[in-house]
Amino acid sequence: MVSLANAQTTTRLPATGDPMVRRRLLGIVVLISALGAVLVLSITYGANPLPITEVWRTVFTPDGTEASSIVWTLRVPRTLVGIVAGAAFGVAGALIQAITRNPLADPGILGVNAGAGFAITVGVGVFGVTGIAGYVWFSFIGAVSATVLVYLIGAGGRGAVSPVTLVLAGIALAAVLTAFSTFLQLIDEETFRSFRNWSLGSLARVPVSDTLTVLPLTVMGLLLALIISGSLNAVALGDDQAASLGANVKRTRTIGLIAVTLLAGGANALTGGIAFVGLAVPHLVRWLTGPDQRWIIAYTVIASPVLVLGADVLGRVIARPGEIEAGVMTAVIGAPVLITLVRRRKASGL
Repeated sequence: MVSLANAQTTTRLPATGDPMVRRRLLGIVVLISALGAVLVLSITYGANPLPITEVWRTVFTPDGTEASSIVWTLRVPRTLVGIVAGAAFGVAGALIQAITRNPLADPGILGVNAGAGFAITVGVGVFGVTGIAGYVWFSFIGAVSATVLVYLIGAGGRGAVSPVTLVLAGIALAAVLTAFSTFLQLIDEETFRSFRNWSLGSLARVPVSDTLTVLPLTVMGLLLALIISGSLNAVALGDDQAASLGANVKRTRTIGLIAVTLLAGGANALTGGIAFVGLAVPHLVRWLTGPDQRWIIAYTVIASPVLVLGADVLGRVIARPGEIEAGVMTAVIGAPVLITLVRRRKASGL
């Protein structure tokens, strides 16, 4: 729970001499170092084994060799995708948890990813959409529609939504939309042949041009998240107390929803749904930062790509000469986190 004192300092960071601030800044340095480490691993290791010296020679002096082609057309682009998509999914999850005051919320569990995926599937199968530029708009429509539907189902006409009801509504909607997406893919296998890996949350075969298409939307979503991060501290106290502290709750939630749509919609268009990043990472960083949403979002921006790239590297290495999609690996990692959270919060009435 966020304290009243913490909520009242939503626009002013404490002095850097504060021990807590020093610890948080040290955590940022550690996370940046971890991100640098997984960047190196992502470029160095893959399904096609290459000598480390050869990999880094081609990084600094590209040429026409096979190693250079693998590094610059496969590994570097998917590393960039992992950074962009990881940050987007992670911050989207942190925002949803803060806006709904629901510790079990994330874009996957609340059906946002499934809604975006279903809309893209319809776009491909019915409207013949191809490429990220087309996927993005369908992804936005699906993400917004799924969010609204989950709230309507969760409220059930009563106006109030409990955390558990919201989660159950999201899981149910995600299951239905995923089933419809699978059905559409099965009845037209030829059209969706190259779509299968995407639907599992893959970083592979995404050109840099597609990443650059989504990048402005991701940056916009991240900026909106940072703008409202202070107000989210007040929202965490409840609507009445937030209003008494001068926070515009409706405005904060609206901007937050727009940010979630930009982040989750763009990331889904790029990689498909990558599970549990938005659930696991905000909780992990909260143990380090405390309840201050400004620090949670700052940490999540860095920590989420670490998880996604780490999962992607692991999936490439353990299944050689094939690979396991990053979305599958993050689900394997994230599912135990969800189970642990549910068990820990059982007594609190969630």
